[in-house]
Amino acid sequence: MEWQSIPGLVRSASERYGETEAVVDGRVRVSYRELGERVERAAAACAAAGVRVGDRVGVWAPNSLEWVVAALGAVSAGGVLVPLNTRFKGGEAADVLRRSGARLLFVTGTFLGTSYVASLRRAAGEGVGEGPLPGLPELREVVVLAEDAPLGFRTWKEFLVGGEGVGEDVGTTGPSITGSSPSDIIFTSGTTGSPKGAVITHEQTLRGYDAWSELAGLRQGDRYLIVNPFFHTFGYKAGVIACLTRGATMIPQPVFDVTTALANIAAERVTVLPGPPTLHQSLLDHPARASYDLSSLRLVVTGAAVVPLRLVERLRDELGVATVLTAYGLSEASGIVTMCRRGDEPEVIATTSGRAIPGTEIRVVDAAGVALPSGEPGEVLVRGFNVMRGYYGDDVATREVITPDGWLRTGDVGVLDEAGNLRITDRIKDMFIVGGFNAYPAEIEQLLGLHPAVADVAVVGIPDARLGEVGKAYVVRRAGAVATGDDLIAWARREMANYKVPRVVEFVGELPRNASGKVVKGRLRG
Repeated sequence: MEWQSIPGLVRSASERYGETEAVVDGRVRVSYRELGERVERAAAACAAAGVRVGDRVGVWAPNSLEWVVAALGAVSAGGVLVPLNTRFKGGEAADVLRRSGARLLFVTGTFLGTSYVASLRRAAGEGVGEGPLPGLPELREVVVLAEDAPLGFRTWKEFLVGGEGVGEDVGTTGPSITGSSPSDIIFTSGTTGSPKGAVITHEQTLRGYDAWSELAGLRQGDRYLIVNPFFHTFGYKAGVIACLTRGATMIPQPVFDVTTALANIAAERVTVLPGPPTLHQSLLDHPARASYDLSSLRLVVTGAAVVPLRLVERLRDELGVATVLTAYGLSEASGIVTMCRRGDEPEVIATTSGRAIPGTEIRVVDAAGVALPSGEPGEVLVRGFNVMRGYYGDDVATREVITPDGWLRTGDVGVLDEAGNLRITDRIKDMFIVGGFNAYPAEIEQLLGLHPAVADVAVVGIPDARLGEVGKAYVVRRAGAVATGDDLIAWARREMANYKVPRVVEFVGELPRNASGKVVKGRLRG
């Protein structure tokens, strides 16, 4: 790996890939050379605004060219990027900004009918601070990524003008940015309590997504539709950073809409489309799919505890996708832990998340921390270059998840096979016990997903007077299906051990998911 820092990667990509398209955002098309110039200009503006090495810089905006430039500019000036979830309400965003001590914030104007600035003002407009949001005293400046900004805030154009008196190559040549410098703080998705910020370095990011790009087979000339949100590692690192390493073209899509995605794939000759299984399922099942030319697609990378074998086969057979891979990661491990390899059998891709990436190791342990043999479920532990430096400002929580000898406790339950492939069966907290037997929802979901009437499914444990707990399945029917709950339960009794069979089935229109595509089971248990 030839880059020591993210600004070094940006400069290298600008020089190496020159006039290759870097970003296509609507009608705007920017080459790698132009992207490099824009990032330098943004870095100079960040420096002029007082950003120094180690200062935290938030970005609260949907996928766009401005997001890419603002984020890379902040990091090139030595800032530590803090991406904010676009589904946050004002109070949630203010909490992350407060806990990270962000000095500068880039925020979208109005998105999906919501004024992010107004929601922030409601949440943090009062306090003792002297900046634009008194409730956030460390936040010195808010830049609105729009043509207009309220009094006390600057527009993106005004912000960039502020950097014109600063010398070139700000942050790209200074010795203070090294591989061990923090590059970002990724706040966890918050499905199990309040989000915590995982501190990741430049070297971890670059090494992890150089490996991701190599294993996936990403290459110059690829056209990558980035639907995964940039505030998540799957969007920012497996998207923006990965494209920079190989000279692929980024096509950001701010909101997942299946018709828009189909149109983008056809119009832009998209070759690469990572995303959760539900994204690819919705493309395959769209009634007008045949009217779009999807023949350019060649690479799909997905990941979840449940990836139906049928989905892998349909992507290959119906769309002609040459490479379908599954992977597993979490914010605390730079977003990447295991990955399938090109050439793996469809069954391996559908039923496992592949093997540890180079430079890392995984093991599965029991409750006492003793390593378990292959085939036995236990907690997944990870060790290697990808393990975070810790949770920002929370040493206690850090010690709870990182052992003295460097193993990260993931909180995920998994099984290793003889070849080292990892199958994630569930979160430890999601496991429930039926009459003394451990039941893993993801395993049950995988089986139920084979039923022809099931489009999507989530299983949770509910109290039972006789067995302690039993399974309840929330099922989204496939279009046109008429199966009843009794039908599914009867089918399940033929396909799985009795203790795994859900005792209750509830049909729903859709499952509650966070922006990363994960089912928020807390809402189902509600």
